[in-house]
Amino acid sequence: MSKSLYEKIGGEAAVNAAVDIFYRKVLADDRINRYFEGVDMERQAAKQKAFLTFAFGGPNKYSGKDMRDGHAHLVKNGLNDSHFDAVMENLGATLKELNVPGELIAEAAAIAESVRNDVLGR
Repeated sequence: MSKSLYEKIGGEAAVNAAVDIFYRKVLADDRINRYFEGVDMERQAAKQKAFLTFAFGGPNKYSGKDMRDGHAHLVKNGLNDSHFDAVMENLGATLKELNVPGELIAEAAAIAESVRNDVLGR
């Protein structure tokens, strides 16, 4: 049986490290950081860790809203493809920084890309 992406990248420790680095990048990115003003980032990071664990094939402990409902308020505030692209760019940079092999970064990007229309309310 083939390993999940979650297992291939290093499981819980890797996801936790990736989310922490990812949000440092996002909060420093003027293209998208306004969407995180007033957000409890500790809570946000915990939700993201649970979501990515699930999305990458690890244990399902995600109990948050679905992507469409969870981002609807952001879409009302102008969230669009350029912002999604910025998030994708930060995710890729994060995984590169963690020395994740290119083919696994591509796999992670494909998973993230699969929710674009839901995130953007389409």
